[in-house]
Amino acid sequence: MSTPRSWLASAQDSPFGVHNLPYGVFTADDQPGRRRIGVRIGDFVLDAGAAARAAGAPSVLLDADSLNPLMAAGRSVWTQVRADLTLWLTDEAYREALSPALLPVGEVELHLPFEVADYVDFYASEHHATNLGRIFRPGSDPLTPNWKHLPIGYHGRAGTVVVSGTPVVRPHGQRKAPADAVPSFGPTRRLDIEAEVGFVVGTPSRLGRPVVLDGFREHVFGVCLVNDWSARDIQAWEYVPLGPFLGKSFATSVSPWIVPLDALQHARVSPPERDVEPLAYLDDRGGEPWGLDLAMEVRLNGHLVSRPPFASMYWTAQQQLTHMTVNGASLRTGDLFASGTVSGPEPDTRGALIELTWNGEEPLKLPDGTTRTFLEGGDEVIITATAPGPDGTVVGFGEVTGRVEP
Repeated sequence: MSTPRSWLASAQDSPFGVHNLPYGVFTADDQPGRRRIGVRIGDFVLDAGAAARAAGAPSVLLDADSLNPLMAAGRSVWTQVRADLTLWLTDEAYREALSPALLPVGEVELHLPFEVADYVDFYASEHHATNLGRIFRPGSDPLTPNWKHLPIGYHGRAGTVVVSGTPVVRPHGQRKAPADAVPSFGPTRRLDIEAEVGFVVGTPSRLGRPVVLDGFREHVFGVCLVNDWSARDIQAWEYVPLGPFLGKSFATSVSPWIVPLDALQHARVSPPERDVEPLAYLDDRGGEPWGLDLAMEVRLNGHLVSRPPFASMYWTAQQQLTHMTVNGASLRTGDLFASGTVSGPEPDTRGALIELTWNGEEPLKLPDGTTRTFLEGGDEVIITATAPGPDGTVVGFGEVTGRVEP
């Protein structure tokens, strides 16, 4: 069956067509201060609650000021709402009723689309982990002995997850270079980015009941882009023996649009071949693969500096969710877990400056003649991504943007 076409002209060849329909939260001048659920369609944002009322459908979940009530409702509701939106935006009979609910995307302000419950960040790219191992442990095995046996992660700080466009304040903390006798305190000198993909939990789980691999679709609502800002010098001094803390917890930016999991069926691919057999609870070889073919781009001050390939990730989001709950930890609506830095095998596919500049030893040369080892005041980073959709369409994720305050 071919993908239906929208009666909205700007949606017909758009990465935000009816094959996508990502969700967000916005405010607009027609109702100042009131946060509403919106659906991106072409060059417009559809006021989802107003559209439901105009179509004579239930609107309670779509009239909320965040996505959490809709996400908590579960997969059967997600499927029905998506079917309703598709019908309304493709059937000419709804054009007149829905047109007043369409607002130009440039005239709305986008907000954090969901209330973040918990935040977990993984370390799932073999290329990224290998590069960091070579930087910090030259002459030894770049991967730690556990890396190919379990998805390594850390528990982050949900309260500092911010929406794209939020300014990034350079964090302060303790720093100690190898040559320093004692640590010093001050602003980070090695502010970095991490280009990542995030997965948003909708349906919660019960404490003490792990989520098996087959439960991924029942619990994950959608996908977004993430920039996990990192203060590398603060991180290097504090992370032994318990791992990332203040070097990570000051800001994590997410894109304003949550792409439904159902919009990514045509992007699913098998993960790279693994040379270590996973334990049974992580063994995904007998089921449908949940690798995703996402093409990412990272721009620094407008210049393209990297194209990280998400399909190269060693551990999938499905395995990460299962591992995250295997000890009985429960899921909550609004949990966010991120992939970790996405990096590929080539230098121009690395998703963090620490790799792109080899820990500052090989400064990155920008087309305007300037160089960077790590971020400077005023620098702006934009991460974008697309995925293949049905019938040759493209699924757009929008962007996650952040500018470092001077």
